[in-house]
Amino acid sequence: MKTIIHNPNAPAPVGPYNQAILAGDTLYVSGQIAIRQAEGTIIMDTIENETHQVMKNLGYILEAAGMNYENVVKCSVFVKDMEMYGRINAVYAGYFNDDTAPARELVQVSNLPKYVNVEISCIAVK
Repeated sequence: MKTIIHNPNAPAPVGPYNQAILAGDTLYVSGQIAIRQAEGTIIMDTIENETHQVMKNLGYILEAAGMNYENVVKCSVFVKDMEMYGRINAVYAGYFNDDTAPARELVQVSNLPKYVNVEISCIAVK
């Protein structure tokens, strides 16, 4: 049994997928980019602001499932430029407790949707 999770504050899917799927106690959140849904704008003025918006979008979806960042057990981070790693990581770290931070990989890719610099997906457990 799966439940579709949707929060209108997070970007609407632009293809045949959902923001997240809850299967049992496990939430699978689709990759999020820095779209500010209320204005329909993409935040790309700085990599820090872009990363904050991505993390906020993940937070909206976690909230819709009755969870928060503490429930996250795994993140996948995709970046266009590995040179931005330190700056992305500094923002990302602010959303998790060092002692309970999730598992993660960070991978450089040739391109991302809407030509953004960072995309993050996650898995969370109640």
